[in-house]
Amino acid sequence: MRPPLPPFDMESATIKVRAAENAWNTRDPEIVAQAYTEDSVWRNRDEFITGRAEIVEFLKRKWATENGYALRKELWGTRNNRMAVRFQYEWHDDSGQWWRSYGNELWEFSPEGLMSRREASINDTRIEESERRIFGPRSAEDTEWSLPLE
Repeated sequence: MRPPLPPFDMESATIKVRAAENAWNTRDPEIVAQAYTEDSVWRNRDEFITGRAEIVEFLKRKWATENGYALRKELWGTRNNRMAVRFQYEWHDDSGQWWRSYGNELWEFSPEGLMSRREASINDTRIEESERRIFGPRSAEDTEWSLPLE
């Protein structure tokens, strides 16, 4: 079991989204993968992934190139065992170029509260280091910070 469990209301869904944000900000593929069913299916950009082992390998590749990764997620809506989430994360490549990645995810959960399906659409935008606004996991001061459109 991985509470909160479906069906979700806005409060329990918000808790679930923040738990996902916190896990992804560890940049530890094993920790992140524990939130997904053994046979979870993903579409991440143009890549299709099935199962925890593939999730771990995908995340290892991702974080080997997305240096300094820091993420914010925000609940967009929820119904029963599904959620829509928007997110932004910042990272830099090996040349030092900073990027902000904007995305939307659709999530579906098992009765045990594990994510069984994740569909992510993501776009990357070059930014200057001086334009950064996400510097790591949320602090107590930014728990209510909302993602700006741009």
